[in-house]
Amino acid sequence: MLTIPLGKLAYIIEKAREFDEEVPADLGDGGSNPSDDGEAAFLFDTPDNPTETELRAVIFGLNIDEQEELLALIWIGRGDFDATQWQEAIELARETRTTAEADYLIGTPLLADYLEEGVAALGLSLEEGDEP
Repeated sequence: MLTIPLGKLAYIIEKAREFDEEVPADLGDGGSNPSDDGEAAFLFDTPDNPTETELRAVIFGLNIDEQEELLALIWIGRGDFDATQWQEAIELARETRTTAEADYLIGTPLLADYLEEGVAALGLSLEEGDEP
């Protein structure tokens, strides 16, 4: 059913979850302790964000069919389609896919959750997989 390897999909979900957990870099003083701030720096969403860069790179590395599957999985995961409508979701993804797919995917709030829900709806399981 899926052409995208489950290990690669698991990696995308992991990176999307890391990206969703990040916070804006400009939080003001907030009474933080400078000696502790360094440990939380990786959670900041900055212009040169390495998590976003990794996520964007893996999405760009997917072939067209795999990118369309990501779109279809998101739509199934958020309830726009159900698992029995997989082919319709793929067809819509094929019709609406653009060169800005990575921007759309990365800009989707709860991307990791929607992908996981979509995978589960299709009756698949994400097991430990190798990184791309």
